[in-house]
Amino acid sequence: MLFLKRLALYVFAAAFFFAGVTHFIYDHGFAAMLPGWVPFKLEIVYISGIVEWLLALLLIFPQTRKAAGVMTAVFLLLVLPANFYAAIYNVPAPWSEETNQTALWIRILFQPILIWWVLVASRESKPVK
Repeated sequence: MLFLKRLALYVFAAAFFFAGVTHFIYDHGFAAMLPGWVPFKLEIVYISGIVEWLLALLLIFPQTRKAAGVMTAVFLLLVLPANFYAAIYNVPAPWSEETNQTALWIRILFQPILIWWVLVASRESKPVK
């Protein structure tokens, strides 16, 4: 069971790191997910990409894993409004010219799953007696 939990953690961390990379590749697409009144859109996109890199890295180390799991869950909650904005205003996925409206709403449903995943995978395992 510990192997599966560790695997889930590393898969999450790798995916989260890759998500941070996409913030630099598709920066304008991510910026479009922010309302017009938000200033410094590209800077926010770059900073959020760097935050994803740092959180992914902190998830790997046992000393920082639990705190990084909580911080990652909070981060996922903080970016949720951008996903709602994209779904409401039909803003396509950052790497796409057009995204199905249903897919934009389904993406929101995955956020709680990601939060659960990182919290469970980063939680300390209790030693078996």
